[in-house]
Amino acid sequence: MSVNLLQQVQQFLGYPELKKIDPNTGSVDSNSEVSINYFSQAAIPAVLTALYKYVQSDDGAEEVLRGDPSTDWAGKIFHENKQEAVAKIKSFSDSGAEHATPKMNEIAATAVQIVKNNLPESATIKEVKSFFLNQRNNILPYLPPELKLGDLLNDDTVDDNVNKMEGPISSLMNSIGSAFSNPVTSDEVKKQGSL
Repeated sequence: MSVNLLQQVQQFLGYPELKKIDPNTGSVDSNSEVSINYFSQAAIPAVLTALYKYVQSDDGAEEVLRGDPSTDWAGKIFHENKQEAVAKIKSFSDSGAEHATPKMNEIAATAVQIVKNNLPESATIKEVKSFFLNQRNNILPYLPPELKLGDLLNDDTVDDNVNKMEGPISSLMNSIGSAFSNPVTSDEVKKQGSL
């Protein structure tokens, strides 16, 4: 079953369709006739990218499996950079985006619920990591580069324009990157270290 987490979150929360970022200009593709909601255009991909990074740790993946809806997800996934992330999303939104933090928490909680609904009840942290790894190429083409989210998450690859490109070569490059990024748990790393 192929799930597009970004689209499902956007649709479930009733936000307008998001636009892909033009890899050549680094701006929202303006050729579309769909009106832009700048808050959702920034917040949904930013929250999902931070959630993707968060579940790369075993503790983060376990937290997603537990999925407590009252969790301050923005605080967990952005850590000490929460206020800066909120400020960047508000700045991109132009409207001040009232109640940005609760809306970001709602986006994350919705994403967590969608993930849980699409994994078996007996899912492990490795399956959570794999689920998000498979979503990376659905999320990053929509992430506005103005947010400079890679700086906040200590991961320059999330701001790389290659993630926003489409076509056979870009798809091949993304596939190769994904092949080398198979998720592992801390226990598996410890086992390999003791061999």
